[in-house]
Amino acid sequence: MDEGLSRAVREVFIHLFNDGLIYRGEYLINWCPRCHTALSDLEVEHEEVAGHLWHIQYPGIVVATTRPETMLGDTAVAVHPDDERYAGLVGTTVRLPLTDRAIPIIADHRVDRAFGTGAVKVTPAHDLNDFHLGNDHRLPRINIFTPEAKVNEQGGSFQGMDRYDARREVVKALDAQGALVKVEDYRHNVGHCYRCKTVVEPYLSKQWFVKVAPLADKAAAAVRQGQTKFIPAHWAVTYFDWMERIQDWCISRQIWWGHRIPAWYCEGGCEPVVGREAPARCAGCGTTTFTQDPDVLDTWFSSALWPFSTLGWPDHTVAIKTFYPTTVLITGFDIIFFWVARMMMMGLRFMGDVPFKTVYITPLVRDPLGQKMSKSKGNVIDPLEIMDQYGTDALRFTLAALSVQGRDIKLSPSLIAGHRNFCNKLWNAARFLALQCAGDEPEAQETPQDAAALSLPDKWISHRLHRVVREATKAIEAYAFDQAARLLYQFVWHEFCDWYLEAAKLRLSPERAAQVEGLRPKVDPAHRQATAKTLKTTFETILRLLHPFMPFLTEELWQQLPVSARVAAEGAHPPPSIAVAQWPVAAPRPVYAKEAKTFQLIAEVVSAIRTIRSEHQVPPAKRMIAVLRTEDPLAQKVLGTHGTYLRELARLERLEVRITPVREGPHAVAIAGPVEVYVPLAGLIDVETERVRLQKAIDRIAQVAGQVESKLADAAFVKRAPAEVVAEERERQVQMEAELAKLRAVLARLAPPAAVNA
Repeated sequence: MDEGLSRAVREVFIHLFNDGLIYRGEYLINWCPRCHTALSDLEVEHEEVAGHLWHIQYPGIVVATTRPETMLGDTAVAVHPDDERYAGLVGTTVRLPLTDRAIPIIADHRVDRAFGTGAVKVTPAHDLNDFHLGNDHRLPRINIFTPEAKVNEQGGSFQGMDRYDARREVVKALDAQGALVKVEDYRHNVGHCYRCKTVVEPYLSKQWFVKVAPLADKAAAAVRQGQTKFIPAHWAVTYFDWMERIQDWCISRQIWWGHRIPAWYCEGGCEPVVGREAPARCAGCGTTTFTQDPDVLDTWFSSALWPFSTLGWPDHTVAIKTFYPTTVLITGFDIIFFWVARMMMMGLRFMGDVPFKTVYITPLVRDPLGQKMSKSKGNVIDPLEIMDQYGTDALRFTLAALSVQGRDIKLSPSLIAGHRNFCNKLWNAARFLALQCAGDEPEAQETPQDAAALSLPDKWISHRLHRVVREATKAIEAYAFDQAARLLYQFVWHEFCDWYLEAAKLRLSPERAAQVEGLRPKVDPAHRQATAKTLKTTFETILRLLHPFMPFLTEELWQQLPVSARVAAEGAHPPPSIAVAQWPVAAPRPVYAKEAKTFQLIAEVVSAIRTIRSEHQVPPAKRMIAVLRTEDPLAQKVLGTHGTYLRELARLERLEVRITPVREGPHAVAIAGPVEVYVPLAGLIDVETERVRLQKAIDRIAQVAGQVESKLADAAFVKRAPAEVVAEERERQVQMEAELAKLRAVLARLAPPAAVNA
């Protein structure tokens, strides 16, 4: 209602009126008898209600209706032109019961032969479908209701009755005349006013309309030509469907608040004058007294101008030149018709270009069972309560992670709680960084990193960081926000926190650094500095990647970062807010790929040992013994060179790497790529329990292997499936057979002495 926007609304109305695209005329509108206003389709809430289907005997033909009272305004009976039951009646007339008016029997393809008797009453003044049908057949319109939904003088003896009282009395009168054939129970959708819940009445009224067909043609063409694209793309089909079936838009409303229609009426009853202000004198009757139209405009009329009215239009402002057209509109599918399409039409009409290049349609948020949230169902999740309980960023990240294109979101508090824990993980990582890097001097961004000073974990996390920057950026640019969120979650929680921070502690903690460096009795400051810089660079990059998803937490942690971390990110003068920091850019080619593979093998071996520890419930503080067997020369070198990382990360008392088979004693066993992992079980676990576990693992893998074998034995599958899919299945088969062989060998070594002697 600001003057600037009000001015834009007036200018658009006047322009469209002068071009013949706005007119005032009779039309069937959604009318609330209680609020006394026209309603847009969006303001009508449809609910399924229990009603009746009345079968009424018109002379020679039976019609079925859910609203018998409106028969007082019937002007025809319609049947389908291909319905043989009524072929001989089309073109004749019939006397309308209770009124004795003669009305024609017409044929129209819009009649549903399966509804009721296949013959329907036509009431152009009280049903939208009948209104259009009546226009095509040039039928008169008889309005039988007052604005309060009471029967008017057209209703004869029923005049003055409320519509529902009239329904009851009309049915009684029909029954008394023997014209009521039967009554059936019938459920159907009925429109209600979104404000007061009163049943909406289709009502014939003089309103202001926009001829939208000429505007819609250009708006549809713009999407077809790729000027604007929908994501997901299938929503363009919905957009086109509405554009092709578009009806003139009723833009006047009878409510207190809104933009007044710039039309003035003279005392003499001449045609209204549209303009920025009332004319000095009426050109028709000469009067100087005018009254402005009391109606206001539909809110979607002013909303349709949003992309340019907010930038200062109709003035030629710098803002318009800079920001129009906008790039992305993010909205829900339910207002594609009401807002997206209308902004497209108005933008093209008044700016000569589309208002946005991309329309991203968000999923609908549903409850955990997939039901639409409703207060009456009691399944609504209040976002304010959720944010108080779990945090705003946890809710934002959850919605992003669940926003799979083309699918609705099934939201539950448990999912949000999981991402609250993710937020806590970031807090803890920030505390660790602050403790480790306290007192560090700022480093210039361009200071080269000495690769020789970097540890294996430093190079691994650098490789993974560049990869996640590249993949997350690609996902965001493709509007695959769920993929980006999952990539960042996996990297931050499982790679950065679970692996890198644990490995970095070995260098950053002086008492443990000497163990990792092996022969070096003293800590090398350059090595510690290299790891500290890698830690800071990785964490501040994580914050920048997460900022679109978690703006509040990342801003807070950015401000708490050591100055050296922010300087390393942005140069000598870091920005005051992460919101204006540069988006991370990945290296053009993979960095430290070889070292990444090396550390990945170590991580797989450690994970295998940790799995054994977890399965057998060995306390985390208890150090174990592990024997690693492999015939792979490269794996042997990695395990031999980086044994200290294996011992520290897996908390081992002793580690042995060998080529020869492991035969002595019962062991828990796991496979980590080319490495067999053995943990002696004597005094550690119950051997019989381990036998049962191994047998279950063998049975599970054997079942999957059998399914793969059956698939590959199917000649039709091998012929039809892509070559790469068949190759992948064959590779899976080889891997599972090898794993089964190893597990069976281990199980055999766990056999009880009696079985061995036998």
